[in-house]
Amino acid sequence: MKPLFSSGLIGLGLLCLGGSAQAFDYGNAIKGVLEKNKVNAAAPATPTTPATPANAAASNSGAGVSSLTSSEMNSGLKEALSRGAEMAVAQLGQKDGFFGNAAMKIPLPPMLQKGEKLMRAAGMGQQADDLVLSMNRAAEAAVPEAKTLLVGAVKSMTLQDAKGILTGGETSATDFFRSKTEASLTKRFLPIVKATTDKSGLAQQYNSYAGMATKFGVSKKGQNTVEDYVTKQSLDRLYKLVGEQERTIRANPLQAGSDLLKKVFGAVAK
Repeated sequence: MKPLFSSGLIGLGLLCLGGSAQAFDYGNAIKGVLEKNKVNAAAPATPTTPATPANAAASNSGAGVSSLTSSEMNSGLKEALSRGAEMAVAQLGQKDGFFGNAAMKIPLPPMLQKGEKLMRAAGMGQQADDLVLSMNRAAEAAVPEAKTLLVGAVKSMTLQDAKGILTGGETSATDFFRSKTEASLTKRFLPIVKATTDKSGLAQQYNSYAGMATKFGVSKKGQNTVEDYVTKQSLDRLYKLVGEQERTIRANPLQAGSDLLKKVFGAVAK
């Protein structure tokens, strides 16, 4: 089966290469492609993998945690959360934090990935490369905005939150961060990302094209515009790094660094 948007991308390539809207009826062409493939596009997506359940140690952690004072529990968890957040922001919020790290680099949006070979064959390779660079630079510029909100989430944590996080799954602290900050960070990231990606001509064409896909009900959530896509990808990678730091501390509490972290997460592991 041919990719859903391959024919639409031919129209996109023609438009970007200089064909005028009058010479090529772009809207009707895309409409025809989308209507033809609407049934296939409506097929249910692969179910999202459920969140990782609490690890085996969590079921036996109650006794260990009960040996901690409220102050130790709060202070230790806040230190771990702050450390994870600061590390993630520092790593990603610098030049090449995304672009220079293969594991963090943000690729072309899926709809453009499907037609990347076509774009390069049509002489649009440099435009595609420029868009990837601008997306990653936009993410690097936006991430430092996360620090204030992440620290604020740490300060808002209650004793009940702390105990639930300590005895929860291997990324329960990261999940807490996400629930408290994702909506606000999305609002902060979007204008910063847009200011950078708007400089790319291909980004503007993609936004126009994705807008038509949305109109016909075949655009996936989070892909309506380049800035929507980049913002979501940026946050996914930010929380991923925080989660990796949390897993490391939980798995090796004796190598966590401070005596307080060793005591708190060592108690959880008992």
